[in-house]
Amino acid sequence: MTTQIRVTAWGENVHERENPIVAEIYPDGMHNTIAHAISEDGDCEVRTATLHDPEHGLTGDVLENTDVLVWWGHAAHGKVADEVVERVLARVWQGMGFIALHSSHYSKPFMRLMGTSCSISWREAGEKERLWVCNPAHPIARGIDRYFEIENVEMYGEPFAVPTPDEIVFISWFEGGEVFRSGCTWKRGNGKIFYFRPGHEAYPIYYNKDVRRVLRNAVRWATSDGVKWIDSCPRIDVEDAPEEITMKGPSIHKKGEAGLR
Repeated sequence: MTTQIRVTAWGENVHERENPIVAEIYPDGMHNTIAHAISEDGDCEVRTATLHDPEHGLTGDVLENTDVLVWWGHAAHGKVADEVVERVLARVWQGMGFIALHSSHYSKPFMRLMGTSCSISWREAGEKERLWVCNPAHPIARGIDRYFEIENVEMYGEPFAVPTPDEIVFISWFEGGEVFRSGCTWKRGNGKIFYFRPGHEAYPIYYNKDVRRVLRNAVRWATSDGVKWIDSCPRIDVEDAPEEITMKGPSIHKKGEAGLR
């Protein structure tokens, strides 16, 4: 029996509560629509969490039992508690996959993982987006034709202030002429990261069949190979070294002072 991928779909659930347009499009919340998309092939066990849950639904236990965390945020990036962000980062470094969607380029976890401003140019005009597949052999692009289109979107344009991606899977062209690296991957520690641009809250983008397929592909790609790296910074004492050492200088740290270098 194949082990299911454990996914947590995290969403702010702010627009859905406060904006009637968004509430009509996503009556169950974007996080639930995203979770349903990921669940369609039956190989994922998906739970949801929101900003309003205790500890934002991302307790240590939840993250420990999450293979891939999918993150949608926009209106309340600053309300995400820093201690929760630290938990997320630690799990990514250990091997948890992280998928940042749309406005999550400005989320605290993504910005910390990138180490840059992650800024973009943008426009709300309901224009068409054409997403071109840059790497047809990439697992995230599996089952996608040369391109697919979304009829009405919010435009994101270059420059996208992120570190040079390890891979660019999709690049978008917009009706107004701009382009954007809309599907990019990185690795941090043992964790795989994917940024996927589509998903503005005012349009039914997460019902699009190709967007939903990309989400499922990305979750499979971001799942670790089972190797869990723990950054514990252990002290190796002289007597435990692989080769014999002759002490040639003072040691200012005492045994038991874990984490000091």
